[in-house]
Amino acid sequence: MKISPKVAMTLRQIMLMNFGFFGIQYSFGLQQTAINPIFSFLNADPGQLPILNMAGPITGLLVQPLIGAMSDRTWIPGLGRRRPYFLIGAIGCSLCLFIYPHVTALWVAVLLLWLLDISNNTAMEPYRAFIADKVPEHQQSTGFLMQSVFTGLGITLANVSLYIFQQIGWLTQTSEAGIPYWVFGSFYIGAVCSIGSVLVTVMSTPEDEPTPEEMAEIQAKPRGFIPAIAEIGTAIKEMPTALWQLALVYLFQWYALFIYWQYISHSIVQSVWHATSADKHAYEQAVAWTGLVNGFYNVVTFVSAFGLMVLARKYAAKYVHAFAVTLAALALLSIPHISDKYLMFAPMIGFGIGWASMMGVPFMIVVHSIPKERYGVYMGIVNMMIVIPMLIQTVTFGKTFLFDGIYNVFLGSNPANAMNFAGVFLLIAAVLTLMIKTSNKPAGAE
Repeated sequence: MKISPKVAMTLRQIMLMNFGFFGIQYSFGLQQTAINPIFSFLNADPGQLPILNMAGPITGLLVQPLIGAMSDRTWIPGLGRRRPYFLIGAIGCSLCLFIYPHVTALWVAVLLLWLLDISNNTAMEPYRAFIADKVPEHQQSTGFLMQSVFTGLGITLANVSLYIFQQIGWLTQTSEAGIPYWVFGSFYIGAVCSIGSVLVTVMSTPEDEPTPEEMAEIQAKPRGFIPAIAEIGTAIKEMPTALWQLALVYLFQWYALFIYWQYISHSIVQSVWHATSADKHAYEQAVAWTGLVNGFYNVVTFVSAFGLMVLARKYAAKYVHAFAVTLAALALLSIPHISDKYLMFAPMIGFGIGWASMMGVPFMIVVHSIPKERYGVYMGIVNMMIVIPMLIQTVTFGKTFLFDGIYNVFLGSNPANAMNFAGVFLLIAAVLTLMIKTSNKPAGAE
């Protein structure tokens, strides 16, 4: 089959095609930092936080591979293959973000998180395939790591906005449901950024027209949910060894990250304010400071992504990723021992470098292991590798109907122990990364 040639892109073009990732990651940043505090403001038990966050892994498990398989079979004149899904997802994100701070009950907040996650996954999944579709192999390290740049910018703005709005005096009051008004502004900005940034990408970056042979193959594939599901099963059966090994890395890596996002504000209020989330005033201060800390590590993500681009051109992706994940592990292991809130920024340097790698480098391993015509479905399957560990974490780490959870039974309901547990898991992920059987040459090398 004749395949459309890929034309080298300028740095500006690569930035524009990735700009929509900025709004998507702003939304994700709010999920990292603001959603769990909103649950807490609505009187959720900290031990229930993992189960309340089940929307993320479940929707990621179901939506992303399905959208990936469907986008492989899609071509809409004027929009293309991946961009229609960006738009649908971004519209849903914007609506959910605008409504979210107005929730008045915990069950409503959980339901809306499900809708937000469905929208986020619909928008995010095709982006990985979009890069693989358009960017020549020798520029793919730049293409994927540019997503890390905009991840850093989007999540930074989300987190820093929480702190800035909290400093406005009249916004320190709370709604009838107990949610501080300083939360509202961050969500409103996110609603605008989500659709606005995706529109920049859609209007600036056309998708490459398929060749007649490619178009014939797309049109020959059966449409609908059932064929897409069947394609996911077939792709899993035929998945390359390197991807199975990456799945094991992701088991430990993403289990650890989900612990971090759920318990970082609880760890900070304990080590810095010497209090618990039951102390509402101290916990509000810790949540806002967590926003700054998370914002800082995403600034590091933005900056370090450019350095990782250089490293990825000199060294194999697995070595770059193992190094970065090790830095993130050391960061988590040190957090519980820091009592000065300003020193809390120091470990975030290592965590930010690790996060930059997680958002870009492993996809270099993926794209070199899969056929072009199945980019969409395999990018969705890679996301299954991300969300299955998160799902496992939600039903094993926190309290459920059947089990009190690792957090309560083995870690003494202590958020400091949760951070240490996550740090050890990241160290295991770094070691397993080195064992992936893939090329020891840098991206684009012969």
